[in-house]
Amino acid sequence: MIVFEFKAKGKTTQYAAIDEAIRTFQFVRNKCIRYWMDNRGAGQKQLYRHNTALRAEYPFVKALNSHASQVAVERAYTAIARFYDNCKKQIPGKKGYPQFQKNNRSVEYKTSGWSLSPNRKQITFTDKKGIGKLKIKGTWDLNFYQIDQIKRVRLVSRADGYYVQFLVKADVKVDIKPTGKTIGLDVGIKEFYTDSNGHTEPNPKFYRTSEKRLKFHQRRVQRKVQGSTNRKKAINKLGRVHLKISRRREEHAKKVARCVIQSNDLVAYEDLRIKNLVKNHCLAKSINDAGWYQFRKWLEYFGTKFGRVTVAVNPRLTSAECSNCGAVVKKSLSVRTHACQCGFVLDRDWNAAINILNLALGTTGHVGTWVLDPNASGDSTSTHTGEILCEQVGSMNEESPP
Repeated sequence: MIVFEFKAKGKTTQYAAIDEAIRTFQFVRNKCIRYWMDNRGAGQKQLYRHNTALRAEYPFVKALNSHASQVAVERAYTAIARFYDNCKKQIPGKKGYPQFQKNNRSVEYKTSGWSLSPNRKQITFTDKKGIGKLKIKGTWDLNFYQIDQIKRVRLVSRADGYYVQFLVKADVKVDIKPTGKTIGLDVGIKEFYTDSNGHTEPNPKFYRTSEKRLKFHQRRVQRKVQGSTNRKKAINKLGRVHLKISRRREEHAKKVARCVIQSNDLVAYEDLRIKNLVKNHCLAKSINDAGWYQFRKWLEYFGTKFGRVTVAVNPRLTSAECSNCGAVVKKSLSVRTHACQCGFVLDRDWNAAINILNLALGTTGHVGTWVLDPNASGDSTSTHTGEILCEQVGSMNEESPP
């Protein structure tokens, strides 16, 4: 699936109708979660039946397209299934018990409830919410795809307006010539990453550089009266600053990942558990600001697109082991130079990147995304992109691939 995103242009009444559709979508999802809580063991079929009952009971739910209501049920069941899966896997800590949504920002339609204009510049929503015809503005050209290739249409509300996302079923693979190069990457806070060749990519630190402006807008929010129009405006301005930071971080991760993938046949990186790392309150802000999750997500996406091998390596002892002799040299985070008894002296991150690459080379010949555990016996097994990842705090909306 490819996601194409366009800015939606309409009237104030249409924007209000979109908000109403989003609230209804959230209402159906939360009602399904409540039904599951009251009827443990209820499956997806029972939730679909409950959705039918909701449409008969509430006129505002019936006004929403039936397929959109079904997607709300699917989202609720996804949260439930994830919780059960985490319990079966005995994941330590919280298992992700399904929660009620308080600030949902999207509503999703399947193949009905909308229609595109012949020039693909307008989209009309045909349910009874009153959204009507919206102009869509963007750089992508939907004329390259057939209507039946568009499997989902999503309306998204953000601080700077409303967007329409099209989920298109299409082949994204591109054939490029092999380079004969391999590389290992060690991500960090001081430098965005250090590779096995000694090259370092500077960390832009988008959040840190925008903190002064964020604090200014946060103070403006606090000075306004609760529930007032001026407070809502101040919150919106604060949200726009956060949105700009997240977009810059995502775009940076995308550009760097694309460059790395196109320049190498095999890319190895650490299989980091971001959710666990941010529990360190001293480093949580810097870790989230670095955007390691976004970088890995785009590495795996472009690896699939360009047919490159991407290998996730267990990070255990990659910083401590000597890449020259294999001896373990334990060191604190403040020690930035690796100095071994064998006389080998190297930058700590450079040494770790070499170890990551050496661990990954055992899986050469396999194409796709692989997870390598040096403590496991036998061959590695393929995983779906992003399957083993723990997302960072905050939403991770899919952006349009280049």
